[in-house]
Formats: sequence, C-alpha cells, structure tokens
Amino acid sequence: MFIVVLATAVAVLLSRALSARTGLPEAILLVVLGAAIAFLPGMPEIELPPEVVLLGFLPPLVYYAAFFSAPREAKADAVPITALAIGLTTVTTFAVAAVLRGVLPDLGWAAAVALGAAVAPTDPVAAISIMKRLNAPVRIVTIIEGENLINDAVALTAFVLAVEALTTPFSVGHGIARLAGVVAGGVAYGLAVGFIASRLRRRIRDPGSQIIVSLLTPYLAFVPADELGFSGVLSTVCAGFYLGTRGEGVLQPASRLPGHLFWQVLVFLLESALFVLLGLEIRVIVRELTGAAWPSALLGAAAVTAVIVALRLAWTQFVFPLSRYLPGRHIAFDHLHWRGRLAIGWSGMRGAISLAIVLSLPVSAQGLPPERRGERLFVTGAVVFITLIGCATTMPGLLRRLGLAESDRVRIEYREAKKAVVEAALARLDELIENGEVDGRTGRTFRQLYEDLLDQIRTEFGEHLEEELTDSLGLRRELVRTQREKLRRLYSKGKISAEGLRAVDRWLDLEDPDIREVG
Repeated sequence: MFIVVLATAVAVLLSRALSARTGLPEAILLVVLGAAIAFLPGMPEIELPPEVVLLGFLPPLVYYAAFFSAPREAKADAVPITALAIGLTTVTTFAVAAVLRGVLPDLGWAAAVALGAAVAPTDPVAAISIMKRLNAPVRIVTIIEGENLINDAVALTAFVLAVEALTTPFSVGHGIARLAGVVAGGVAYGLAVGFIASRLRRRIRDPGSQIIVSLLTPYLAFVPADELGFSGVLSTVCAGFYLGTRGEGVLQPASRLPGHLFWQVLVFLLESALFVLLGLEIRVIVRELTGAAWPSALLGAAAVTAVIVALRLAWTQFVFPLSRYLPGRHIAFDHLHWRGRLAIGWSGMRGAISLAIVLSLPVSAQGLPPERRGERLFVTGAVVFITLIGCATTMPGLLRRLGLAESDRVRIEYREAKKAVVEAALARLDELIENGEVDGRTGRTFRQLYEDLLDQIRTEFGEHLEEELTDSLGLRRELVRTQREKLRRLYSKGKISAEGLRAVDRWLDLEDPDIREVG
C-alpha cells in the first residue's frame, strides 16, 4: 500500500510540473505516468477493487459537482443536458451492447448491456479543465458538467438492472417497476439527506465542524441509498444540489473559505489518484488476456470506441437540433452553433468509473464466460485510454480552430460585478449618513475607502484595499450585506453567471469582518 501511495504522489507531482511545461492536460499525464510506473521492476500488480471507486471516490466527486452546479444555467439548458445524460447514455448503452454481441458472441444480452452501461457515462474532468483554461464559452462547460451529474446515475442504474437479469428471472414489467423504484427512491432519499444536513449546518458555527459535516454528507446520501436498492449517485446529486442552492443560508462566511479550500484540495487529490490508479491497472488488464484472445479483444476495443465517438458526434450534430420542435424554444439546443455542438461531441472521454463498473461484474454468470474476462477488461480499458488520450490531446487545438478559446467573458463579468457591488455599498453608505445612523467622520472614512476601491477596480481590475480604517464592526457588516444583496440581484436577473457569482462572493468573504475575527 505504501508503494502505491508513494507512486501516486510522485505521479501527481510530476504531472503538474510537466503539464505546466507542455500544456498537456494533467489527466493524460497522470494516466501515462501511472502506466509507466506499473511496469517498473519490483512494482506489485495493482487491481483496484470496484467498491473503492464506487464507494470511496464517487460520492464526494458527484456531491462536489452537484453542490457547485449552476442551477439557472442548467435550467436554461435542460433540453441538451437531458438529451445527453439520459438519451445519449441510454442509446450508447444498447448500441455498445449490440456491437459486443457481434464481436464477442459468447456474451449474453444482459452481460452485453452491463458492459455497454460501463462505457456509456463520460468523465469530463480533462475536457472541463481544458475548456476552463482556454476560457471556452460558459454554456458549453455548463452543458458538459450538467450531463455528467446525471449520466453516471443513468449508467449505474442500467448496470444494476442488467446484473440482476444475469442472476434472477427478469421481465420488462419488472424492469420498469424496478427502474421507477431506483429513481424515485434515490431522489426522495437524497432530498431528505439534504434537508436534514441543511438544518444541522444552520446550527453549527465552527468551521471545522462544518467541514466534517460536509464531508460526511455525500457518504450518508450514497451508501444507505445504495444499500436500500436506490440510486446512490442520484441520491448524492440531489443532496448536493439541494444544499448548493441553499449554500448561503447553510454555511457562514467564516466556514465558506476554509470549506472551499478543503473541497478543492480533496477533489484534486481524488481525481488525480483515480487517473494514476487507472494507469497502474494496465498491467493487470494485459495479464488477463491470453494469446488467442487478443484479436477479438482488439476488434472489440476498436469497434466500441468507434461507435461511442461516432454516436456522440452524430447525436450532438443531428439529434439535438430537433429540439426546435419541442415546447419552450427559448431553451432549444438549436440556438447553439454547430461549432459548440462539435466541441461538446468531442468531449466524450471515459474515465476510471467505467473500469470500476466493469470490474464489479460477476466473474462468472449466465452469458458471462469466465475465460473471456480478460477481453471484457481490455475492451473497457482500451476505450477509456483511447477516448481520454485521443480526445483530450486534440481538444485545445479543436477549440482554437473553432474560435471557442480565449474568451474574456469571465474576466469582464468579474470586473463588472465587483464594480456593481462596491457602488451599491457606497449608495447604502450615503443613506446611512443622510439618516444620521453614521457619524460624519466615520462616513467620510468609509466613503474614501470604497471610492479608492472603486478606482482600483476601474484601473487595475481585481486589486482591493484591506486596511482596517475603523473599528465600526456593525457598519462593515451592513456594507458587506448590501453588496451581497446586490450580487444576488445581479445573478437572479441573469446579469452574471454562477461562476461570476461565486468568484465575487469569495472576494466579499475576504471583506467580511466576521472572517477577520476568526482569522
């Protein structure tokens, strides 16, 4: 175990250094370094237990993504997100199953559907990191993030039903009833966990305790739901989304900054470890294959990869524009240019979740011959590596060729939102002075402070003054409260995005006197 942890740490540090020098996504470098380490002399074989990924890694990663989702933007793009997460994931599952049935004839239909579900969900970590680094349009990023929140739940639900069909009598009616129970139970349980956690957090003031509760929440949402036969992923998404939309009423300013830092570090470590472990498992996957199995394994990997890449590109280019015939044309996908649809279509990388799902298949069952396990693992692993490395390495060039890189949107939003909230504070200060609630000397001091701050925003963008010019704690709280209200109004009116909201909100956290007291 120590060797594995050490190898993971070395790979993470090297990947960060190489990524800074080469511009390659860290996810690719992590996988490549993990694969290289796996074949070093004396390195033990690493076979990642699927429960480690599904129960150890998946809940916090899904919860974090749901908590920091953009509800207004996701609602506006509900049609494309739903079409990707539910429509494309389902079609991909059965299309891959049909291909595998042709390539691996010993495979039963239930087993083929289970394998199709394994490679159906995307892992957008590499794509999102590239798009954010190149400042791609926020709508594209939101759609890809929104898709990933749901497609894991869709794929895992299909996988669970397929595995049940391997071992128990199964009918269409039973499948529909089971699907309804899995989805409804997961949603209801997740919302209940979110509701209870929100009430608990309101009573906790200590930042450390807040962080502990936030860390426990995804596991309390995922594990019991999974044990009860519900969708653990969907439960965790609902809990995270419920709490994320109420974050301001749940977490105090003193808890938000350390909480953000803790979760950013945790998610970075989890994602990095997953990609390294994915590379380390190459040796195990290769060992599982016998000489006679290589041709069918290579054919299966090539066929499945071609199907999922071609299907995603065709889906985004030709199926999505049909949304013009749906009610609510203001959210129809055809309003996104073909260039944006192409970028979304090319973002279908697969990740460690796919390998964890296929590893959790029974070694032997009806239509699942044990001697073909190596082929099943190889096909899944090859799909992950080909889509990850192939799509991620070409994504930056594609975005630049399509004219979707280097947008100044976020920077402009950040500047304009900061300017608006400072102007709101100045207006409120004038009201307090006029009403006699603040003495003239204190009012002038604060007015000079905020005017200087406004000048710096206009000229230097992003700089602010932190000098403590007065002990008027109540006034500082009132002005920060006014700025927060203005910021919320900007977001509710659609003037800024969720990303801009969070960026300025963190800046206001630094101005909050309650945080200064804690520090």
